[in-house]
Amino acid sequence: MMTDSQTRSIYIKGPTILTPDVSIERGSVLVSNGIIHSIGVVDEVSQPDDSQVIEANGYRLVPGFIDLQVNGGFGKDFTPEPESIWEVAAELPSYGVTAFLPTIITSPKETFERAQDVFAIGAPAGFSGAVPLGLHLEGPFLNVAKKGAHNPVYLQPANLEFVANWSPEKGVRLVTLAPELPGALEVTQSLVERGVRVSAGHSMADYEQAKRGFEAGVCYGTHLFNAMPPLQHREPGLIGALFENERITVGLIADGIHVHPTMVKLSWQILGSNRLTLVSDAMTALGMPPETYSVGDFDVTVDQETARLADGTLAGSILSLDQALRNLIQFAGCSLTEALPTITATPADLLGISGQRGRIAPGQLADLVLLTPDLEVELTIVEGQILYSKGNLS
Repeated sequence: MMTDSQTRSIYIKGPTILTPDVSIERGSVLVSNGIIHSIGVVDEVSQPDDSQVIEANGYRLVPGFIDLQVNGGFGKDFTPEPESIWEVAAELPSYGVTAFLPTIITSPKETFERAQDVFAIGAPAGFSGAVPLGLHLEGPFLNVAKKGAHNPVYLQPANLEFVANWSPEKGVRLVTLAPELPGALEVTQSLVERGVRVSAGHSMADYEQAKRGFEAGVCYGTHLFNAMPPLQHREPGLIGALFENERITVGLIADGIHVHPTMVKLSWQILGSNRLTLVSDAMTALGMPPETYSVGDFDVTVDQETARLADGTLAGSILSLDQALRNLIQFAGCSLTEALPTITATPADLLGISGQRGRIAPGQLADLVLLTPDLEVELTIVEGQILYSKGNLS
């Protein structure tokens, strides 16, 4: 059922509209019933008498951000407490995120099933926030040599029985696995046949093993460079295979810590906006002060920049997606228009939802973000509802 704020039209007047398919100076957008009704230059789009008008001269209007890897935030960890997905979702619009994949890390089968049950039940009454598009299950078919912050107790060879209930209809949209593990290719093929996207990550795959994974249906790489062997001139490995294959999309944590700014720039030059997706890989401490938090079964020490296990291993990030966007522009020297697809159209294309999200076009869901000249989030609209505003616009 539509809320009052969704049924009332919104007229956004005067911003520069930026989307992969169009760029309009001093544009206007009409939102009606949660959908983008029309776009154009100012005064070319009709303004209903009863619409809410947002005067946005000097701002940039961009598609809502899509984050493919969010482990938690605001003091909540999805793996032990998947019910907190909705609480975190309510806060994410402050960072411009309008849709995301809640990520569950390596756990017993019952933990994954509990997260699926949360999706089956759906949002609580009165919920408003970023839209969870389905689960990203990161594990348990990962290589113990690249386990990162995943509990090795729960790691196991890939097997079809474990994933028998994994499908988009059952709440699963993306699965990260190590393609070199026994049974991984069969699991990949089975998941792909059901419409699940499969990603290579936490892996020791060599170049040939990675290619076999791609042939089986792997279409994504989880947090490039992290939890995989380094790129070598005689052994390109998984990284080289990901770079080479033009049908593979790749995730990257652009905080300048997980990946050096120079390597972010080189990745941008190789992959471009059509193959690179920025992800936050955010954990419990997103939006929280430095302290000790948990990721799965482990305590994590968080300072102003990083989240680490006791042995110094990085355990997710405290990066927000809007900051990742600003970082990419700084590190790679690209423009906002060039960088935007990495958090809008490209993740939408990967998930097969490009007809609904990721662009500003008539008929798309009204997921929109107004950015200041400094690229800070000023206002976020999710499916026609204003869910975050700094309060500077009328």
